[in-house]
Amino acid sequence: MAAQLPANPIPAMASNTPLERPVVVVGQQFLAQYPVDLAVKSKVFSLGENDFKVTDINGTLIFQVKSKMLSLHDRRFLKDAAGNTLVSLRQKIMTMHRRWEVFRGESTELLFTVKKSSLLQFKTELDVFLAANTAQQVPDFRIKGSWMERSCTIYLGNSNTIIAQMHRKHSLSTFVLDADSFAVTVYPNVDYAFVVALVVLLDEINADRSGAD
Repeated sequence: MAAQLPANPIPAMASNTPLERPVVVVGQQFLAQYPVDLAVKSKVFSLGENDFKVTDINGTLIFQVKSKMLSLHDRRFLKDAAGNTLVSLRQKIMTMHRRWEVFRGESTELLFTVKKSSLLQFKTELDVFLAANTAQQVPDFRIKGSWMERSCTIYLGNSNTIIAQMHRKHSLSTFVLDADSFAVTVYPNVDYAFVVALVVLLDEINADRSGAD
């Protein structure tokens, strides 16, 4: 049984909205019954590695993303504000479609995989498969949009049901974004740790790293 982690800061409420069917991948504790607005700020390192910090509209640190440099696999770790690893993200080597696997904590328990919908893309299109979806014929989630414009939408399966959106600007005057930041709005009752992990993979898959088509 997984060890009990310290309580993570809860993002500030943006507005009230009706309860919807929950989407839980990383953990039930990352559900909110209201839209969660997050700011993602990236920090670029000299070896091409990016780290991120994720805050709410009040500037409270919610998540941080750390890189493991100079390893055989590209690896990222999504951590809570206290530094506990929630999921580890690892790129599969020698595979098509720039496939990444995401594991619970630093264990080998697979949670989901993400890959390009097709090899040649002019717009961002990614397929997300939960671990139980071994056939991987139909994605459990889809990501579509323009990563260059930081304008992408995450959908539930092949439906038009939106679970999260990322964007450059925000309507709230209190939500000030730096030049290297962008906003993510996570819909009510959607695992916002899962969404942040997808955003990190969006950045990785859209980066032109050698040897990973």
